Amino acid sequence: MSKARTPTIQLAITAVFTSLVAVATMVFSIYVPSTRGFFNIGETMIFITALLFGPLIGSFAGGVGSMVADILLGYPHYAPATLVIKACEGGIVGFLGRKRLKFSSKLQWKAFTFAVGLVAGVLLGYVGSLYYSGTVELYLGIPAPENPTLLFIPPEFWYSLGVLAILSVTLMGFVFEPEFGWFILATLVGGLEMVIGYFIYQQFFLWPLFSVEAIAIAEIPINIGQMTIGIIVSIPVVRAVLRALPALKAS
Repeated sequence: MSKARTPTIQLAITAVFTSLVAVATMVFSIYVPSTRGFFNIGETMIFITALLFGPLIGSFAGGVGSMVADILLGYPHYAPATLVIKACEGGIVGFLGRKRLKFSSKLQWKAFTFAVGLVAGVLLGYVGSLYYSGTVELYLGIPAPENPTLLFIPPEFWYSLGVLAILSVTLMGFVFEPEFGWFILATLVGGLEMVIGYFIYQQFFLWPLFSVEAIAIAEIPINIGQMTIGIIVSIPVVRAVLRALPALKAS
């Protein structure tokens, strides 16, 4: 892939990765009735797309792919916000990822990844156990509202997930090259935009609609969880792809 990538190739890549974002969002989702929202792994594919192909493709695939998933999964009340929020997320990650900034030393890179992992892990373990322990509804693919699969999630699940987040992100600091620290920062900034964007939408639009005061606050941990898992999965994938296809770095 080069800077001379033709419009036809650009269109094909955009179509393929928009579909992959939609599929990644739909293939595994956990609906939480108390918040009228759901946990998914779509962030993983948004981050991968944006880091590999830049802000334009990342923005379109993130926004449109996620919006289509919301509609097909039965969450049309989220679709307009998702189009804007996920498009901004993909654009931010793609733009920052292209900067290719580097840390001045490996020690700084290791310290940074540990700090990111610690904050994300503690938040994920604490707020996840606080808001998302107990019975939830699990869907694999398009849900069937009449017959959901009920799943009990103990607090220990979230504690374990938090520890895994800390260990996984920290491990990147000892295994990966310092330049990938910037990729983690890019996904972190994009992910925080997503968390804040949904909070604003839920606070000022969904709260009046559903008369549920805690909906915006309760959705924060699930969005942090999506961001954290997206970072943990996407960075190793992007690293592997760029090593196998170094020409992508120049695209």
